Amino acid sequence: MNKSNSTAVAASFSDGPPLGKHAPSGGSEPREAGSVGANNLVIDFHVHMLERSVFEASTNKTVFTGFGATPSKTPRPGTQNAMERMFDPLAIIEDLDARGIDIGVLTVSTVLQGTSWADAQTDLELCRRCNDQAARWQADHPTRFVGSFVLPLQDPAVAMQEFERCTGMGLRVANVASSYNSVYVGAPPYHAFWEAVEKHNITAWIHPEGARDPWFQQYALWNSLGQSIEETKCMASMIYEGVMTRFPALKVVMAHGGGYFPHYLGRVDRNTANRPDTVRNTGGIKPGDFLRSFYYETTVYDPLVLQALKDRIGIDRLVMGSDYPVGEADPVGWLRSCGLEGKNLEAVTGGNAAKLLGLE
Repeated sequence: MNKSNSTAVAASFSDGPPLGKHAPSGGSEPREAGSVGANNLVIDFHVHMLERSVFEASTNKTVFTGFGATPSKTPRPGTQNAMERMFDPLAIIEDLDARGIDIGVLTVSTVLQGTSWADAQTDLELCRRCNDQAARWQADHPTRFVGSFVLPLQDPAVAMQEFERCTGMGLRVANVASSYNSVYVGAPPYHAFWEAVEKHNITAWIHPEGARDPWFQQYALWNSLGQSIEETKCMASMIYEGVMTRFPALKVVMAHGGGYFPHYLGRVDRNTANRPDTVRNTGGIKPGDFLRSFYYETTVYDPLVLQALKDRIGIDRLVMGSDYPVGEADPVGWLRSCGLEGKNLEAVTGGNAAKLLGLE
């Protein structure tokens, strides 16, 4: 998104009173930044960033020989400019201003530069580069960014070293994939990680790296279907393996509304009657009863899906996201178009996220 595109987004901001301190108003310049904790804070929970050397290494991983390698692949047509903005904090802030967003929760785009392909020590170095950038951007722009950290979770012991370093730097969000080397994050090897997340009051943001099954590479199904299936499998893993039972204070935000999991639980819950052994790690509690143990980000692109989440789970468990820079160009306007208004709109566009992040 270039300067003119940003202005166009601001000019097309949906009807209704501006919510955030940076909300466009009548075509005027964005208002000055408000202090963190303002009642009408607008927070985008789904803002992607990239780190140059990690992106280059990940893009060129098939011939990876060291940092700074030249990428061998080119981005999808029409995405180069948007991708370039993900390397630049000032460009992201410009786009946040155009959308009326006060704070962006920064998460590495693991789809574009996921690092779980690497051995644990290489992955640790790549993750550190991402995490140092996130901490630096947060420190340089404390009223605009909340940084997150990625971990080499294919080796939980190595990952916990970086976990301690990142929490010590003041990063408060863990950017977690749905699985690592086909092991989903609810599995027992990750229970110590979830215990630490709960103990340190960290918010976990779960976003798949993608779907590696060759079938999903047809028609870009890895994106349209694959990620939603990954989120469904991840939530099932965390419930059935007992993570949500053992650590009830966890704060877990599922990207893309949690995929398909919240929408087909009749058959899942019925299965517990036929096979009570399947809920042996949950104390006999049905999977559907854990829906409110998670939070759900709103980039679902369909008002009916958003309505189902609101009706089944509740407004207080929804947080606004845009999937920047490729998703909703006007996330607040989209929520308004779905019928959210008043206190409900304020809760989803910022109030719920502020509570999660300790920004009240």
